[in-house]
Amino acid sequence: MNVIKPDEGISQEYRRYGARPWPSARPRVVIIGAGFGGLSSVRALGDKDVDVLVIDRNNYHGFWPLLYQVATAGLEPESVAYPVRAIIRRYSNVSFMMAEVVRIDPVAKLVYTSTTALPYDYLIIAAGSANNYFGNDTLSEHTFGLKDVEDAELLRNTVLANFEYAVSEADPAIRQRLMTLIVVGGGPTGVELAGAFVELVNHVLVHDYPMLDIREARVVLVEAGATLLSSFSPDLQANALARLRKMGVEVRLHTAVAGVEQDRVSFADGSSLDAAVVVWAAGVKGAPLAETLGIQLARGGRISVRSTLNLVDYPEIFAVGDIAYLEDPRVRRQGRGPTPFAMVAPVAVQMGALAARNILAYRYRRELRSFSYFDKGNMATIGRRSAVLEAFGIRLVGYLAWVGWLVVHLMFLVGFRNRVVVFLNWAYSYITYDRGLRLITGYKPEELKPPTPKRVHLHSVKK
Repeated sequence: MNVIKPDEGISQEYRRYGARPWPSARPRVVIIGAGFGGLSSVRALGDKDVDVLVIDRNNYHGFWPLLYQVATAGLEPESVAYPVRAIIRRYSNVSFMMAEVVRIDPVAKLVYTSTTALPYDYLIIAAGSANNYFGNDTLSEHTFGLKDVEDAELLRNTVLANFEYAVSEADPAIRQRLMTLIVVGGGPTGVELAGAFVELVNHVLVHDYPMLDIREARVVLVEAGATLLSSFSPDLQANALARLRKMGVEVRLHTAVAGVEQDRVSFADGSSLDAAVVVWAAGVKGAPLAETLGIQLARGGRISVRSTLNLVDYPEIFAVGDIAYLEDPRVRRQGRGPTPFAMVAPVAVQMGALAARNILAYRYRRELRSFSYFDKGNMATIGRRSAVLEAFGIRLVGYLAWVGWLVVHLMFLVGFRNRVVVFLNWAYSYITYDRGLRLITGYKPEELKPPTPKRVHLHSVKK
């Protein structure tokens, strides 16, 4: 590993990556992650008296609240992503490096990528989250995640490919397994995925595959708890449950997953269900990068921070967004003690801005401010013309909530082109009940093989 000392070879190494050299007279701020939290910090530090380097393994910022629509053939991957360099180029003091951060040395104040080590005066860790399998990591080998564009494309390709292979499958048990999709987790991601998939099947694939009996297709939403959308009020939870079931989603509450293997999901109650696609949306934890700090991590592998968002032992290091653990003084669950701030985009945005302002406060010897979250509410869409929305004491369901959901997500998309493309896609899908992105390209399922001759049988279905 090519380790660079803080005062040696900096400009040469930065020129190698196309980034601007850091003048030694100004504080050097490294931001790990170009997600909601990281870019919020960039905006607050832009054109200030510091030099900023943003590091991310991708060269784009992803608007992940709409990632499920990529997975369900509703949007192109490019419409939910935007180049980081196009975002930061307005700021003369901000540079970008596409690299994977492998570890952090808080004592030496170095951030290590796979090829070099970068010094910092201040560090903002906005590395996001990873899927939480609650100790059963073998689940990652047999389930689909939804954390990046590649995940969404692979999931979309697999679902579509399974329907293609179901056409030539004579065995009804295998055919139904190919057409069965299970979503594990009843949070907003799971609810939105299940609703979008059942609409894809009932409004689009039913016409693409007239030779299949669409009644054999199943979308199953599995939740270990007693309710869906646990962060919403009980009446909105009930509305979401009723709406999903009316759409045709099989919702199983009080059902914990024990294991997944060989296209079969086993549940804690001893039952099982065959499905060719299992999507894991049951929880997240802090990104693995947190483990390299050499400190005691909080629940969920998150970095415990002060109210000012910096670490107790290393006050020059700030953590924001999903990877940060800070207890929310407003929320106390009976019998469970304090609850940390939710791992959602609005929290990350507000944390990122405050971390940047506190770095500037350090710079100018001012008092640091504590994090105070301004809760703008919760929302989740449940298919076509239906959503649940809870904000500022107002609760909406159905069409009005759905329109509110559309407006908010269009407003927060990065890039004018992306807003136009997404709006046109939504309008087209709304008017035609169609989705034009049903292509199996790019990332393909690894184990799809042509059926053997004895299985080739184009069956017909009585309507």
